Amino acid sequence: MDILSNIMPMTVTGQSILEQEAQAILLMAQRLDESFSDAIELLASCTGKIIISGMGKSGIIGQKIAATMSSTGSTALFLHPADAAHGDLGIVAHNDVVLCLSKSGTTEELNFIIPALRQIGAHIIALTGNQRSFLALNADITLDTGIEKEACPYDLAPTTSTTAMLAMGDALAICLMQRKKFTQRDFALTHPKGSLGRRLTVKVSDIMAKGNAVPVVEKKSSVTELILEMTSKRYGVSAIVKSDKSLCGIFTDGDLRRLVQSGKEFLNLNAGEVMTAHPKTVTPETMAKECLDILETYRITQLVVCDDEQQPVGIVHIHDLITLGL
Repeated sequence: MDILSNIMPMTVTGQSILEQEAQAILLMAQRLDESFSDAIELLASCTGKIIISGMGKSGIIGQKIAATMSSTGSTALFLHPADAAHGDLGIVAHNDVVLCLSKSGTTEELNFIIPALRQIGAHIIALTGNQRSFLALNADITLDTGIEKEACPYDLAPTTSTTAMLAMGDALAICLMQRKKFTQRDFALTHPKGSLGRRLTVKVSDIMAKGNAVPVVEKKSSVTELILEMTSKRYGVSAIVKSDKSLCGIFTDGDLRRLVQSGKEFLNLNAGEVMTAHPKTVTPETMAKECLDILETYRITQLVVCDDEQQPVGIVHIHDLITLGL
């Protein structure tokens, strides 16, 4: 009971902080005006880089915004204002847009580089809670990220203000992404190591067994030859082709078990007599995720890969796809 009495007040305090920060974002959303649309158009028309700059906690939020924009179709990077004043302004070009973050709009290090940014010719978008500040008055576009009070009980530590900046940055990044028609596939290309990247970028041709590793026999081959080919290649399947090398069927280890269980004499048969006709196939250009969907839907463990002439060129096993993390 004593433990609970200590935990509950902090839980209530935590809820209050979350509600306060959520309310600040809702109020900011209600204040959003045409300046936001103007900012999106300016960012979308940028032929250079999007550069984000800010000091302290605002700078940390700026780094996150830069990372989000970079991964959603925009060339964005973070520039520390103190470093900018000592030479790093060299990365700024006249066709860049600089996103400046400051709660008060009076951050000395940030405001110090504003005249230089103007001389270079870069456009400036300000995210600040002070619409009368030097930063706001010298920006091309100002977005209001003002709050009534920090979640900090002393109204000192940047908490609600940085949450508001982060939310505004996310809104800019996602609207810009939609404005640029940035697709899921585009996202996958910037995240090749992630599961989404693998799902949307890996093709069957990237993972299939090919060449001599592909088990193939002709339709007239004996069942003995068929079994030897299937077992030696260790995929639990063999493709069966006609005289023109086009696929006409498959034979799997499951088919072999069923033949044995039937008690019938089959060793004197040929591959065409024991094969399963019209098997499911994929092409080298089939996406790996689509291949996995087929395997799962039909509860099979391997697929023959065929070219435009329906000739087998590869084999894909479900283990290959599982290994990819799909």
